[in-house]
Amino acid sequence: MAERTHRIALIPGDGIGKEVVPAAQEVLEAAGASAGAGFEWTAFDWSCERYSATGSMTGGADVSQLRDFDGIFLGAVGYPGVADHISLWGLLIPIRRQFGQYVNLRPVRLLPGVRTPLADRGPEDIDFVIVRENNEGEYSEIGGRLYEGTDAELAVQQAVFTREGVDRVLRYAFELARSRPDRHLTSATKSNGIIHTMPFWDERFEAMAAAYPDVRTDQYHIDILTAHLVQNPDWFDVIVASNLFGDILSDLGPAVGGSIGLAPGANLNPDRNAPSMFEPVHGSAPDIAGKGVANPIAQILTGVMMLEHLEETQAAQAITKAVEQVLEDGAVRTGDLGGSATTADMTAAVIAALQ
Repeated sequence: MAERTHRIALIPGDGIGKEVVPAAQEVLEAAGASAGAGFEWTAFDWSCERYSATGSMTGGADVSQLRDFDGIFLGAVGYPGVADHISLWGLLIPIRRQFGQYVNLRPVRLLPGVRTPLADRGPEDIDFVIVRENNEGEYSEIGGRLYEGTDAELAVQQAVFTREGVDRVLRYAFELARSRPDRHLTSATKSNGIIHTMPFWDERFEAMAAAYPDVRTDQYHIDILTAHLVQNPDWFDVIVASNLFGDILSDLGPAVGGSIGLAPGANLNPDRNAPSMFEPVHGSAPDIAGKGVANPIAQILTGVMMLEHLEETQAAQAITKAVEQVLEDGAVRTGDLGGSATTADMTAAVIAALQ
């Protein structure tokens, strides 16, 4: 019997989410059993399919019912026929904002045995973390459209940057950088072109840096930063960015790391007064959904991030080592890694490595 039981809300969502989430559950159960941790899973059929049937991503339910869980484990949302802004604003953003998940954390590593598209780069060159502001910034509902369908049509979108919102994500990023060997934090900005919000971001970054003299800092405009991430990934340790810039970097990073199918992610409430949500970087991949060939590693490593947040360090480390062993061995590879293994094959290989 498990010494500790964690109550987890399960949202497989759409597409390959329904395939990789059960795969990751198997791995988490196996690692948890060896470490004295158990899970009580409660599934929620919240998805684009539910939207198509009911006009609501949650079927009319309120996301507030997730508040009493220890964590939220999400697969992917989005599917053809349902506009992306509907799936995002109908499910993910309400969860992120209602539960104060103001840090979106995206670690990027080139894992052993994985090929990067960058020439002459190895695992020692690509190991950084993106800290994305997750609750405000460029993703706001403030704005609107006028004169739709006419030549005078107008669209206005307002970005929202508050001192509280900027300071708390910067503070998290500085603390994270301080905890890592390099103690190096980079800020993504665009203050040469965005005249109000980005200079404000830069000012708050400079003010926060004064409280962390042991953390080395630099900043780059987002355009050249994307170039440096490709040409000089070894320059970076922790990168902090606004909602939009962090979102862009969160896809570029895993591409540099070899495959978006390997990239985990978390929406964190650092204050721990509400549950955090854990979701991989990849989407629902409708082109391969239902074929049983999706790579479950991103979802499995997302489970590792959830275990770390739940302070189940032993199980988290065991899964990480097992994934690294399977990838380095190279006998089992899904299509995104140049092989022909199925989701079940990869899952079985990781569980075997655990044992």
